[in-house]
Amino acid sequence: MLRLFLLQLLLLACFSPSFVHSMESSASKCSNISIPYPFGIPGKSPSLSKGFEITCNPSGTGPVLPIGNSVFGILDISLLDGFVSILASANSQQCKGNHSVNLEGTIFTFSDTRNKFTAVGCNVVAMLLNGSSGYSGGCASFCSTKDNIINGSCSGVACCQAPVPKGLKKLELVFSIISNKDNSTPSCGEAFIVEQNSYMFSSLDLSNTNNTNPQYRPVVLEWSIDGGSCEEAKRSSYACRENTYCYNSSNGIGYRCNCSNGFEGNPYLQGPDGCQDIDECSNRNPCTHKCVNTEGSFYCMCPAGMRGDGLKGGTGCNGVGTLQIAIVAGFALLVLLLVLGFWTHWLVKKRKLAKIRQRYFMQNGGLLLKQQVFSRRAPLHIFTSSELDKATNYFSDNNIVGRGGFGTVYKGILSNQMVVAIKKAQRVDRSQMEQFINELVILSQVNHKNVVQLLGCCLETEVPLLVYEFITNGTLFHHLHNTSAPMSWENRLRIAVETASSLAYLHLATKIPIIHRDVKSSNILLDESFVAKVSDFGASRPMPYNQTHVTTLVQGTLGYMDPEYFRTSQLTEKSDVYSFGVVLSELLTRKKPIFDGTMEEVRSLALHFSMLFHQNQLLKIVDPEVAEEAGMRHVETVAKLALRCLRLKGEERPRMIEVAIELEALRRLMKQHLIKKSQPLLQESRCHEEMSIDVASSMRPDDDGIAEDESI
Repeated sequence: MLRLFLLQLLLLACFSPSFVHSMESSASKCSNISIPYPFGIPGKSPSLSKGFEITCNPSGTGPVLPIGNSVFGILDISLLDGFVSILASANSQQCKGNHSVNLEGTIFTFSDTRNKFTAVGCNVVAMLLNGSSGYSGGCASFCSTKDNIINGSCSGVACCQAPVPKGLKKLELVFSIISNKDNSTPSCGEAFIVEQNSYMFSSLDLSNTNNTNPQYRPVVLEWSIDGGSCEEAKRSSYACRENTYCYNSSNGIGYRCNCSNGFEGNPYLQGPDGCQDIDECSNRNPCTHKCVNTEGSFYCMCPAGMRGDGLKGGTGCNGVGTLQIAIVAGFALLVLLLVLGFWTHWLVKKRKLAKIRQRYFMQNGGLLLKQQVFSRRAPLHIFTSSELDKATNYFSDNNIVGRGGFGTVYKGILSNQMVVAIKKAQRVDRSQMEQFINELVILSQVNHKNVVQLLGCCLETEVPLLVYEFITNGTLFHHLHNTSAPMSWENRLRIAVETASSLAYLHLATKIPIIHRDVKSSNILLDESFVAKVSDFGASRPMPYNQTHVTTLVQGTLGYMDPEYFRTSQLTEKSDVYSFGVVLSELLTRKKPIFDGTMEEVRSLALHFSMLFHQNQLLKIVDPEVAEEAGMRHVETVAKLALRCLRLKGEERPRMIEVAIELEALRRLMKQHLIKKSQPLLQESRCHEEMSIDVASSMRPDDDGIAEDESI
């Protein structure tokens, strides 16, 4: 109880105003060496923390710095540069042991700018260790005979030097003897850290490598305030006071403070001992006439009728004569001519830019697009290039949100504060401009809640710019493969249903069927509610109703591409079904479509998934969280559907509408399973029949041939 009472009294005393003021006192001295705050001598001057305490012995060795179980004499403390110069034996001997300084757990590190790592010995390699990460530096010294040794030279003959690694706290060495053919040269080596330019090599030092007594040499330590970077320290215990600035320590550990420009003093103290304004006027009077001191600076005043900077080393103060007036008038005229010239140049450049934009607009089918938008009443807005330049900060790299094989996507904010995604497409083939415009109009009329909406385009640039609604929550690929947070199977199954519904809509319910051609998890975006949105129609192709396939150049993504399409170049709606089968496998397994493996292993997810299923080893690849949440009967049913989509022959695959119906039925069964786990999975056929009626009604097109936004 008495100890607790005394502790309370001590805390009250520490937080009293008088004690706080005494904490921030001026620097004390020990043997004519200044000990500035944050350093301090217990009982004489306070310190910022225990790591800054210094012991003073004025009648003996003077100030010493305790580190661990050792103490080191202090030669100098630099508040401005953050250095402490000590006298230490920071060395390690190959034959006789280690006398190095261990700075681990302290606020100090060996300075990499003011020290040198030095090794003395013949045919010796001294390598610095950096914990478990290997070597961090070192050097080698050679000598065949003593005649080759030159006093004062440390360039590799009997003595070598190397930079000290940044942030070094402990001298851990590995010595290696290269050879020792000449027994007249000592076989032992010594390595140490010493202040640069303070050590002069002597051949006598070779004899000291066998000496057990430590050699004391000046060593420079860097110190910093513990507490993270400046930004981190400002949120907790910030040591910098008024009129100061903070800078991170160069060794990457902690931070230090300094007085702002125009101030001097101790940046760690408040009041008169802290950073105070430098009165430049009274100290050195830099002005030719009147000097006016300001907080952190000054300025000079010239007498009436005189002009100039008023500085002694500058132009001073001079009278304004006829010549000066003429010069000023000529300068004003020159400025006026420059302004007129700039304005004229700006007008010419603006007209030239307008002509270029008009030319691009015509080349990119602008007139045809206007006609199509007017005749079909398509909800497609035609943006100007100026609007999109402002929206994307002139297409700054900071606004890039994605790159793909068909263009770069930028985030933009329109003048009405609407956030959009702007895709800079690849160069359009001028010979297929009419087809490109038709596809734009068709995509603008796609109206489904699970398809990213095309809002408009800009044709005033060399390559067309497409403007889509902005989806905020990233891609399905990112949430499956690049985050540690698991996604529930209920959410994954819903995303699969929404994706299949949107693809079935594109295949059946639009005026002209659209084949996406690049279905993959990175082209399925998720909004803030994790609702799926199919995106990136850069590779999509419309297909007339009277055709079964379109022959094209093969495009797509490895791992998702339909092997039949890859082999024949004949694109059908079943190509999207295959790609969706890969996505469904991803949802089940959380495996990438192409994964790393040895040469003997199967690297294709589709092949690996199919092989394990037919070997009755599905649990080896299915995500354990999915198996636990849904049950293996449900997982096997979904896996069978995925494998039907992945059949090599397109004619054997189900249509996208059939896939959507089966997935919705499975989703309903899954909901019932989660509510009442004992309910069997045998009602699947009944749900299929109900879903067929629902989907048939939702897929009826409206009067214009474009389906309403109804979920499949």
